[in-house]
Order: sequence, then C-alpha cells, then structure tokens
Amino acid sequence: MVTGAAGGLGRAIAAALHADGWPVLLTDVHAAGVEAAAAPLGGWSRTLDVRDEAACADVAAEAAGRTPGGLGLWVNNAGILATGPSWTHDAATRRRLVEVNALGAMTGTLAALAVLREQGHGHVLNVVSLAGLIAAPGETVYAASKHALLAFSLGTLNDLRMAGLRDVHVSCLCPDGIWTPMLHDKLDDPGALASFTGTLLTPERVAARAVRLARRPRPVVSLPRWRGAQVRLLDTFPRLALALTPVVRAAGRAGQRRQARRVRPEAS
Repeated sequence: MVTGAAGGLGRAIAAALHADGWPVLLTDVHAAGVEAAAAPLGGWSRTLDVRDEAACADVAAEAAGRTPGGLGLWVNNAGILATGPSWTHDAATRRRLVEVNALGAMTGTLAALAVLREQGHGHVLNVVSLAGLIAAPGETVYAASKHALLAFSLGTLNDLRMAGLRDVHVSCLCPDGIWTPMLHDKLDDPGALASFTGTLLTPERVAARAVRLARRPRPVVSLPRWRGAQVRLLDTFPRLALALTPVVRAAGRAGQRRQARRVRPEAS
C-alpha cells in the first residue's frame, strides 16, 4: 500500500514494487490521477486522505484481506512542501504541513500496525527526508514535520521490540531532494535548500532504494548514504552548521540551476 501514489515519488515506488512482484494498492487524494497511475499496475487504487483515521483503517483492512499473505508493506509517502522562513507561513500552511507530513504518516502507520501486530509480521516504510535529520534552511516547518515523523517512527519501532514483536518493522527512508513536481516550482526560491548535494535525485533511484529496504528492513536509510552521515554530524555541531549554511546553500543552488537547465524541459 503506497500513499501519495498519483505521481512523483509515490508513483515511482508503486511501479518499482510492482516490478519486484508486489501486488500494490495505490492511494492518493487525487482520484483520477491515482486511477491512471494504477492502471498499468493492475488497476488497484483508492482515494485516500491520509489525515482520515477511519479511511486509513479501512484501506489497511482491505489490503490485508485481499492478498494471501495479508498486508506485507505500508508505504507512507504522501507529503507536501512549503518553502521560505518559518515566519512567512500562515497558520493554515503550518497546520497543513504538520497534519499531512507528520500526523498523516502517524495515522497511516498506526492503521497498518493494527493489522500487522495481529498478523505478527509486516513492514511500515516511512518516506522521511534528509530534512528530517537536519534543520534545512528555507524549509523549516517542513523539516520540523519530518523530524516529528522520524522520532515517531523510531520510537514506535522500539515499542514494537519491547512488546516482543520481532517481525513487525518500521523503516525510515531519508532521501536528498528529488526531481518531482513537488520541487519543480520551489527551485526558484533563493532561500530554500532543495538539495544538500546540488544534484536532485530521480524518483526511480529513490524507488529502487525503497524496494531494497522493503526486502531488508532497516531503521534509517539515507540516500545518498554518505550525505546522511554528513548532515547528522552537522546537526551535532549546530554552530558549525550555521557557519557553513551559506556555503552549502550557494553550492547547492548552483548545482540545482545547472540540473534544472538540463532536465526541466523534459520534466514539463
């Protein structure tokens, strides 16, 4: 089960899982879009707002009942992005970011776990972000929502282990910026750091890593792997991170502009 699967990364993850042999249920708030995305993958789709607890529970029950082995994997991918300093967002924007990115993923996780705990096996994969590992400039509220999801995921995994559930897993996938429609209109924001490396990842590359993570659960996986170690080091030394932010942002944006000139015409 993949949320936010009408396009972008969610659609790529669903396609990659399908190619790996999974029967995949695609969900999204955009009914027509998710139906179109599901058509070449078996046509199994549902309209879903991840903030709706009852709807998430219904989808989890359906997925468990329709497949012979029950619900094997729930991917919380749905998310939204708003860039700019925290004081530029109104209350509605801040609330929506937290409700979708953090509370929506928490709701999905708990709906899945209600099934997985009874089964005694299964996996929740939460798409976080490198922004969940460090306070990304220009994406402060977004990063805060992803920090919340990371803490919730790891704490829940600990709770499962303490409850003796060794075969129910929770994983966090933390990719750098991805070339998806969610970022296309944010690349011109001079304050946002859409990529820490200066090169946006492709949805297909991230989806391939999600498939590997589905096969072999791990608590936290960053992409690129070395970048996760780097941002965690900076998070350990906040004064150093503040000093280096202008340099990192300048280098990153220069790389993004070069990539945008090459890729944007194809993406549009």
